Amino acid sequence: MYPITPGEPRQGTAGKGLVRARAITQMESATLEMQTSAEIIRTNLARIQARIEAAATRAGRRAADVRLIPVTKTVGAEECRILRELGYTHLGENRVEHAEDKIAALGPGMLWHMIGHVQRRKAREVASLFQRVDSVDRIELAEALEARSAALGKKMPVLIEVNVSGEEAKSGFTPADVPSAIDAIRDMPHLILEGLMTMAPLVEDAEATRPVFRSLRELAERHGLTALSMGMSNDFEVAIEEGATEVRIGTAIFKADDTE
Repeated sequence: MYPITPGEPRQGTAGKGLVRARAITQMESATLEMQTSAEIIRTNLARIQARIEAAATRAGRRAADVRLIPVTKTVGAEECRILRELGYTHLGENRVEHAEDKIAALGPGMLWHMIGHVQRRKAREVASLFQRVDSVDRIELAEALEARSAALGKKMPVLIEVNVSGEEAKSGFTPADVPSAIDAIRDMPHLILEGLMTMAPLVEDAEATRPVFRSLRELAERHGLTALSMGMSNDFEVAIEEGATEVRIGTAIFKADDTE
């Protein structure tokens, strides 16, 4: 037998069995953790979908006309796979660096939305990785996406981000600047303008967000745009009542204590 150096574990039958048992325990623990995550996500989504249906009914709309876009910036690829298994193929991400590995891990068949602020220098990666950019907040970005999409030989659907509330901390066109932005983007052959997006102020009473969502809907109607991405975890029901066709929800899907 070879000598065992100090501190080196013996690898006899008992030692190998212990290593194997530990590996099995770790695998079982990981499996249980994912089962727990899947159950949390499934339960929360069922609750959210019920709220979507109730809000749509109150507005005389069909729940099927409102798309839920899970926002996955705080979770990893495994949670994204759970969402795909549950039938959610539209996912939203805020940053390229957060999205790249998840997009590669999930492969084809998904439609990834860039919903965060995009730096001009990131336009190449965004045009390559994402299937829609929901946060075009300035003409310079639209021009960069047009150039990158042209180089890739693709057409990129986009939404114009509108800062309806006028908050200094938020990006987006002012409502007064939206008509000229629409005209400019419609003249870009590799961008497909589908609609508008906004974020309402974060307030305790979601009812206070209603004027913001109503203003965006009226603005879209004046310009013949049909996609309205508005409403998040704290205010999506009001957004649906005011005409949202897409709601972006993250926290309420993944937190274990969602009892709303």
